Amino acid sequence: MSKTQIINVALIGNPNTGKTSLFNQLTGLNQKVGNYPGVTVDKKQGKCKLPNNQIALITDLPGTYSINPTSLDESIVLKTLLSNNELEKPDVIVVVADVENLKRNLLLFTQIQDLEIPTVLVINMADQMRRKGISIDIQLLQKELETDVVLISARNAAEINKVKEVIANKNKIDKPKPVCKINHKIDAEYFAELQKVTPNYSLYELWLMVTQNSFPEKVTEVEKQKINEFRSDISKVKRYQHKETIYRYQAINRILKATYKVDASKATDLRSRLDKIFTHKIFGYVIFFGILLLIFQSIFDWASAPMDFIDEFFANSAEFVKSQLPTGMFTDLLTDGIIPGIGGVVIFIPQIAILFFLIAVLEETGYMSRVVFLMDKIMRKFGMSGKSVIPLISGTACAIPAVMSTRTITSWKERLITILVTPFTTCSARLPVYAILIAIIIPNKKLFGFLSLQGFTLLSLYVLGFAAAIISAYILHRTLKIKNTSFFVVEMPNYKLPSLKNVFFDVFEKTKAFVLGAGKIILAISIVLWFLATHGPSSFKDAEKSVIENANNSQLSEEALQQKIASAKLEKSYIGIAGKAIEPAVKPLGYDWKIGIGLITSFAAREVFVGTLATIYSIEGVEDEATIKERMTAEIDPKTGEKRFNFATGMSLLVFYAFAMQCMATLAIVKRETKSWKWPLIQLVGMGILAYVSALIVYQFLK
Repeated sequence: MSKTQIINVALIGNPNTGKTSLFNQLTGLNQKVGNYPGVTVDKKQGKCKLPNNQIALITDLPGTYSINPTSLDESIVLKTLLSNNELEKPDVIVVVADVENLKRNLLLFTQIQDLEIPTVLVINMADQMRRKGISIDIQLLQKELETDVVLISARNAAEINKVKEVIANKNKIDKPKPVCKINHKIDAEYFAELQKVTPNYSLYELWLMVTQNSFPEKVTEVEKQKINEFRSDISKVKRYQHKETIYRYQAINRILKATYKVDASKATDLRSRLDKIFTHKIFGYVIFFGILLLIFQSIFDWASAPMDFIDEFFANSAEFVKSQLPTGMFTDLLTDGIIPGIGGVVIFIPQIAILFFLIAVLEETGYMSRVVFLMDKIMRKFGMSGKSVIPLISGTACAIPAVMSTRTITSWKERLITILVTPFTTCSARLPVYAILIAIIIPNKKLFGFLSLQGFTLLSLYVLGFAAAIISAYILHRTLKIKNTSFFVVEMPNYKLPSLKNVFFDVFEKTKAFVLGAGKIILAISIVLWFLATHGPSSFKDAEKSVIENANNSQLSEEALQQKIASAKLEKSYIGIAGKAIEPAVKPLGYDWKIGIGLITSFAAREVFVGTLATIYSIEGVEDEATIKERMTAEIDPKTGEKRFNFATGMSLLVFYAFAMQCMATLAIVKRETKSWKWPLIQLVGMGILAYVSALIVYQFLK
């Protein structure tokens, strides 16, 4: 489809104005997530069908308070607006505002309208107006702002259609006129000279190039040199920037005085009463801990039935495929490699989806912003800020976007510390390892008649990871000699009922990313593991003969003999030889060579550990219909005759994975964010030593 048939629409707004809700309503499932060119910041785009069969490509830009950026996320907005790439520059900008914070939102709107790009103001959360005693003269506001103003609730489909109509019509109009006309109020002569630099850009685009030292890709060296001449007196530039903000707010105050009314007598005070409870210095923490406990208990209670179904399905699928296909290498690859490996990841979709669902609900209700505020005082003592809580909590999904989300932290020291400790947070990749081990070693009992012992164990592991992050942050805070200055500002959105549509999109996208991301790795590693476990040097070929000729095996049944042959061949295979080589290093932790192989392969991704064991045990010839949980439970230590995954070994593994880095993708993203290999290597070595020593202590104490 050509550029002329597509309208590029950018959604811009302050954080927590409902911008993402509007994006979801406009685009539905026609979304994709990528990165901005050269920058690892999420770029959400989706297509939307407009009236008259036009197509709009909607881009959801990061939340920002102005186009004078203070963080990397906010700088993306500026770069997009200044872009002169026809495929990226917006044809229409939709500024999403919150009906309760219109004054602050209009600062961003007036800046954007000065760029002379067709702009629409969408005032969201109209359903709050009655309860808050707010009234708006939309017709007069449109006249004052010289643009279309749409009052909506992002949950109302009929009102979303109004937005689509305005976007379709807005693309046809001429360039809008600036609202504030700051050039005449500040220094008419100065701005007249600036306008003469080039006719290729609007006056406000040139002013942004001066103040932000940010230039479009196609700006010429002559133009850049002339613009830089205006930066020679930096004190004047800063003084004019200050005046610009003052004049903008003067214009905004005048407009709102005539168009925006609040009747305080009609407003309810439920929000302040709830805030007193949720941000209380004692009860706030108790409530937060209680919510977490309920979340992790539900992960086991709600997911048990679908997980058992999926586990049985893959076990039966492997047996069915084996019975239908002729005996051979391809059949063995499917039944002993690919199916068990993928099944070892798919089984955890219910638990991961439930976790994402509950966290999305907390975010949608506005509660998570209260948690950020609540935790700020504590985080300050450990060299971070309340904003560090966002990456730490989002790390429960994946450490990669969590590390990327630290870009909202303005202080480099606070941001670096947060980046380095975020991988301690228990991510969704650890959940498969935790879930299978807890199910094996922790009895499914209730404490006090209602509290799940397995759920409490899972919560304890999350708390352990968070505690490790906090203690590590304190050590880094005391040792890093980096100057630190920052201010904490957090948006407190209204409490609201969660939008099921937004929650669905959030759960769907994150679960899909987990399954596809992990699935690719699991599939590749399963094939490699299968090959290494079914091939070997000359001793591998002689393994079967040695078992049969051994007089001690002459009394074994046919099934037991085949089991012994499979085990012998596995030990003599390439993977068995490699496992035996590393076994001395992991034996003090209570692990055998098979678990050691799982640890090595899980450096690609933590969840690979379960898939690796599923593949190894399948090749070893354990009962074909057995599930991965049954295979691990049945594994016996041949030297002691006891279960391999006993309480001591299981707890050692849980502690190891609570602390170990075990994720190459996270190391790569840390390197990209810090622009150095120094910090990811410190992470890898430091977390590895902590994991090994802790697991060693736990096993030696419990055995």
